[in-house]
Amino acid sequence: MGFVLKVGIIGLPNVGKSTLFNALLKKRVALSANYPFATIEPNVGVVAVPDERLGRLAELVKNEERMESLPPIVPAVVEFVDIAGLVKGASKGAGLGNQFLSHIREVDAIIHVLRDFEDENIVREGAISPDEDKLTIETELGLADLETVEKLVTAQEKQVRAAHDPVEQAKLEILQQIKDELATGRILGKYEIADERIRHWFATLPLLTIKPILYVFNVAEDKYQARIKQQAESGNQGEMVISARLEEELADYSEADRMAYLQELGIEQTGLERLIQQAYQLLGLISYLTAGKKEVRAWTIKKGTKAPQAAGVIHTDFEKKFIRANVIEYQKLLEAGSFSQAKEKGWLKTEGKGYQVKDGDVIEFLVGS
Repeated sequence: MGFVLKVGIIGLPNVGKSTLFNALLKKRVALSANYPFATIEPNVGVVAVPDERLGRLAELVKNEERMESLPPIVPAVVEFVDIAGLVKGASKGAGLGNQFLSHIREVDAIIHVLRDFEDENIVREGAISPDEDKLTIETELGLADLETVEKLVTAQEKQVRAAHDPVEQAKLEILQQIKDELATGRILGKYEIADERIRHWFATLPLLTIKPILYVFNVAEDKYQARIKQQAESGNQGEMVISARLEEELADYSEADRMAYLQELGIEQTGLERLIQQAYQLLGLISYLTAGKKEVRAWTIKKGTKAPQAAGVIHTDFEKKFIRANVIEYQKLLEAGSFSQAKEKGWLKTEGKGYQVKDGDVIEFLVGS
């Protein structure tokens, strides 16, 4: 099946989370209502990752194999979870706080939607301004994590006393550092951990504020074009601008009408395409491709993944029985026009266990029986 990125959409009530979710799924799944907690159970939707390479690869396979129709195309996917709106005091159970926090713990990354539009018909329900709203949720996540990390420190202290292991001691020191930072109101951000054993342990900690986060400013349709330009000029990483209402409307258009409307606005991609791409970048994810008569498919892996582990995404046995990989860059394959021509030109490379797979590599894995 491969790795599926799971992203949680969070924010205060009535900031546009469910509208954005509906647009992502191109249908009205989540209930958009003008009151808090319209989304009580998290709505989950699987969305294809836009990748124009797949269609062109399918054409190449069809022509080379002299097939009557294109082989099936299977894109990589992202799972989006629309999580109930948070309110102040959620870390102490206010509103749907406990459910909200438990759902966030289950996702790989967070999209934090901030209300940056005026609409007297939509109640604010705690939303004041993007900066203050951001602080409200960060505070609640930080308070929840402080409670969690205090328990983790106590448990780790017992582990250190029992094991007398320098690795366990190092883990305790990291937990104490996290506790100190949270106690002073700082958000954790990204930790760089050199020791691979500790890095793996750290990634499994049930903490909310170590998850990658993308801040999405939800703006009015008439401000969208100007705000996109402003955002591009600022160069702020981890932030983007979207008009959830416009995206929801565009989802009902045909592909041709959607692209024509975007061109009128001077925008190259829909906000949803940019959102998915940034979610990938947030977690350092890439896609490699496989192409044959059976299917043309994109597979999601972490940047820096080596060939045997990339093969294991297709099937666990492929990693264990990996022999070698035949690899060609997507653009080189298109230039060659076919796999047979690529082989004749010497562009199809044979790679071993140490090869780091790159985004857009087209790969055939050879595995033992």
